[in-house]
This record gives sequence, structure tokens and C-alpha cells, in this order.
Amino acid sequence: MAKIFIMVFDGLQPSQVVPELMPRLSAFADSGVRFQKHHPVFPTVTRINAASMVTGRYPGGHGLAANTMVMREMDPGELFPVLEPGLRRLSEANGGRVLLSPPLSELLAHHGLQYVAVGVGTSGNAFVHNPHPEHSNGATIHPEFCLPDDLHPEIIRRFGEWPDEEFPNSARVQRAGRIITDYVMPERGPDVTLLWSSEPDKSQHRDGVNSDLSKQALLMADTEFGRILDWLDENGRLEETDVIVLSDHGYSTITEVIPVEAMVRNAGFPVSGENGVVVAANGGSVIFYANPPNPTTSERLARWLMIQPWCGALLSSEAAGNIGGTLPLALAGGDGERAPDLAMSFAWNHDDNTQGVPGHAYSAGGAPGAGQHGSMSPHELHNTLIAGGPSFKPGMLNDIPSGNIDLAPTVLALLDLPGGEHMDGRALTEAFEGGPEQREVEVTGEHHTVHRTVFKTEYRQIVRTSRVGDTQYLDEGDARRE
Repeated sequence: MAKIFIMVFDGLQPSQVVPELMPRLSAFADSGVRFQKHHPVFPTVTRINAASMVTGRYPGGHGLAANTMVMREMDPGELFPVLEPGLRRLSEANGGRVLLSPPLSELLAHHGLQYVAVGVGTSGNAFVHNPHPEHSNGATIHPEFCLPDDLHPEIIRRFGEWPDEEFPNSARVQRAGRIITDYVMPERGPDVTLLWSSEPDKSQHRDGVNSDLSKQALLMADTEFGRILDWLDENGRLEETDVIVLSDHGYSTITEVIPVEAMVRNAGFPVSGENGVVVAANGGSVIFYANPPNPTTSERLARWLMIQPWCGALLSSEAAGNIGGTLPLALAGGDGERAPDLAMSFAWNHDDNTQGVPGHAYSAGGAPGAGQHGSMSPHELHNTLIAGGPSFKPGMLNDIPSGNIDLAPTVLALLDLPGGEHMDGRALTEAFEGGPEQREVEVTGEHHTVHRTVFKTEYRQIVRTSRVGDTQYLDEGDARRE
């Protein structure tokens, strides 16, 4: 049975996988499978995409609605950042229930296999890889903590205190890589190893996509990826290791920052009580919770949003009722036990930034000209997936749609384990040696449109999706006004 190494480059766009920016990854991609139509889940932010990767579920199924959300079972009026120590408090309050679906770490442990994740992104991203360590024989290693807890002092003893964060975040990414090659792979020998690089995301948020800083970050992260490949090769492991490289989302450049919270309050929606609304900003998207839950409040808020020039696609949950002019949140896989009442993508366009990279969008934070994500822009809903190794076809350009929700079922299929059939994602067997040809895989596309006239303004939105079997991928969504 082959081992699996997964490398996540946070915020990496497919257009950046070229020899000038990432020579090692570009060469690896040429020899393996490039997935040409890969998708994150919406909102296109990190922590929910990490959860979708390890559970194979849409956000409604795993229970994390966004990077910042409301956990109504804890406090219906308080914003909940999906970070430590909040996630540990959530676990304690819910009898260990953080994710609503089991992650890979638990599924593999059930079969006596081990999953180890090393990451230098946010604490919330790291936590979701192994949120219930009591049910897992694996581990999560992060600068701020480890799961299980007693591993943290051991990592510090062996490798020293973690370096401070910097731009680019070179020292931390390189430390994480050394932990992989000096401890995780040679001593623990997990069946699945994951390394999460905070670059190029960290640098792109500060200076923009393909800025000089982000190019430095890309080259640094690419060099570390190449070093790990060299280690596998020098130790006779490369030929028996399937390597999967992906990113959590694409990127846009910020057009303008919209103070949504203040505008909602000025429009007559307090935090709680009559017409109460909690606003959870997530970069290029915002999710809203009526507080207390009230379909009338959600309806009134939706009508107000529809006339705002920065409001793009607008989705509503089943609990919010059938709100005219909105599309169902289930279209993005977001409906479920912890769903918000409304989920809004900011409007976007295809304009180039100063580096010639297409894609601008409004944002709830950051600064104009900096990088951002979260929306339904196709520039954010198109991210990276590359695979190579003994189980994959060589030199393949895969035009069949795929998504982050497909990682977990694909890993299970590579390991010949059950469980993927119960996930929202699918095993990407068309890329496997001996798998079906692309022409044998049926792909359908759908356009979902709706409109409503509000205060003499016609709000019209369209959301485009692709489908392979029972798995649906969100391609883009936006709105126009007339």
C-alpha cells in the first residue's frame, strides 16, 4: 500500500504553477495530473475548506459555515472565530463535537492507520485536521499547540521554539518541513502526512497577488516542497508515495472595503432583539444570522442587501424561509444544523491588478489593492489540485470538475478503504491508473437564476454549477441591477 503525502499551499492559484515562480511544483505537475477545473467550497475561506478536505463534506455537513460564524448552540448573539481556544471550548461544551462529520484522522484510525498534519497556518485550520484526538492515533503539529497535547513539549524539546512569523513566513514553513522529514516520516511513518504552508496566502493578503513579496513566498514554499520530494527520493520512498498538492481557495484583488457591520446597524438592524442581526464578515463574503431567529428579519435584511451595489449572489437557508430573489444555500452545500440565515458574496469583476492578475472584488476587510478571498468570483472558485505517484496517470490534463470535498474520498480510495461513498465528494478515479477515461465521465452544467424588484430596482442573480454524479461544484455567482 502506497503512502500519501499531501502538500497544501494556502491561496495558491493555478496560474502561479509555472517554472518562473514555482519550478519544482511545475515540473512535478508536468509529470503527473493537473486538475484543470478544481473548486473550493463557498465561502472561499480557509478553515471551512480545510474541514471540507478532511471530511469530504460541504460546509452544511461538517458544521463550519465560515472562518467567522455564530455557534448558536453556544451563544446565538456572539461571533465565533473558528480558532483556538474557541474550538476547544466548543468541544468541551458539545461533548467533543466540533465537526459534525468524522475527519480522515478518525476514519483512518478505525482501520489502524495514521494521519499526521503539520501546519503553520491559523490555529483553527490546524485544529480541524484532528479535532477529536481521543478517537485518533494520529497527530496535529502547530506552532501554538499539538494534538494530542503532550506532543507539543516534545516537539519544542527536539526542534526548539518556533520562529516568529514574518513576511514571507519562511522560517516557520521551513521548520514545519524539517519536522516532516526529521520526525514525522522517519519515526512515526504515517500512512497519510499533510504539510500546510501559510504561503503564498500570508504575503498575498499583505501586498497582493503576484507582488514581489508573494513571488518570494512562492519560491520559498516551492523550494521546501522540492526538498521534501528530494528527501523521499534519497530515502527510497518517492516511488511508493502518492503526492497530492492542492490549495484551499483562489484569490482576488480588493476593489473597495465595505463597512458592512456599520451599514447594517445604520439600516436599523441592531445586534439583537426586534430585527436583530449578527454580521459575520469573511473577506469577500458575509454571512448573517437573525437574532433571535426570525424569517421576517431575514426577509427584510435580504431586501436591503439586494439594493446595495456591492451585493453579489445572495443565498438563504431553509430556516430563513423562501425569500424571493435569493437562491437556496443548499446550492453551495451550506444548509444544515449550523447554517447562517443568509450568505452573501460580494460583487466582483475580471479587471487586472497592477501585476496583470485578473479578478477584483469588494471586501469586508483588508485594503484596496491587497489580496482577498471569500466570494463567488471564478478567480476564487478556481484553485489548485495536482497529483502524482504510483497510483496516478502520468502527464494528464484532467478537465473533469473536482473540488476540495473530493480529497477525503480520494485518499480513502487510494488506501482501498470504505467510507467515501457516504461523503459529498467523490473519489477522483479518472486520474487513477486503470481508472475511467475522461470521455467516460458525465459532466453537466447548470445555471440557477432568480430576480426580484425591490424599491424600483431589479436585482437579478445567477449561480453556475457543475455536476459529476451526485457531487456538485460551485463555478461562480454574481448579481446585476437594472
